[in-house]
Amino acid sequence: MNKVTSALKVLVVDDAPMIVEELCEFLEDKGYRCVPCESGFGAIERFNNDLDIGLVLCDLHMPRMNGIELVQELQRLSGKHRAFEAIMLTGGADKQDVIKALRAGVADYYQKPIDLDELLEGIQRQEAALHEKRKSLQLGHLNQKLQYLSESIDGLYQDLDKVRRAPHLVNSAGGAVDEADRVEMPAIFNQLSPRQLDVARLVGKGQTNYQIACELGITENTVKLYVSQVLRLTHMRNRTQMALALSPGNSGGRHRVAVD
Repeated sequence: MNKVTSALKVLVVDDAPMIVEELCEFLEDKGYRCVPCESGFGAIERFNNDLDIGLVLCDLHMPRMNGIELVQELQRLSGKHRAFEAIMLTGGADKQDVIKALRAGVADYYQKPIDLDELLEGIQRQEAALHEKRKSLQLGHLNQKLQYLSESIDGLYQDLDKVRRAPHLVNSAGGAVDEADRVEMPAIFNQLSPRQLDVARLVGKGQTNYQIACELGITENTVKLYVSQVLRLTHMRNRTQMALALSPGNSGGRHRVAVD
């Protein structure tokens, strides 16, 4: 039967070369790819250069950088973007060191001389835990991307809404306003709704109620209602006065409107 190779790489760190060699040989025979290392500083370099490393199996007592310091540095380097699990190996039974290691984020520990079968079971448990941790991490990244996407879409809708509401760019029906409509509206028309402004502009262009109804996709009676609203809100007497107020020669609010 072909041996199943795990996608997980194990970083094996111990200042004793014979132990590193023995552990790597055992784990590779069980389907794990191993990265051997004999110092904490070398382990940091290998961890940074190989994103497939997901499990760190390290000795507690090493010169210059011990196992706890190594795990803490790897956690700092990983931040929130990379997940790994650590198993500590210790030749002594100092309870305080073990407690300190567990508080530092070490998932499990084994005392030397190591029972390799027990170690294998522990590695398999941490492999399953790492799988769940990476899944949560990926979901977190996806949720963050979805949030950014949602915010971007929301911003686009806000920009679109601003364009739709701009009286000199788009009419309320969503159609582009032609050059004839790009005139500054007299201030008296500022109180009108977008649809009321559309009707007023078309009246200013001399269109009949029927023509306005066809262009805006509403009934002629609705156009009459809008015209009445515009006349009432602007205090004008008739549509002729409205048309004069909206004529290009009187744009910019310079036309004086007679008020009853």
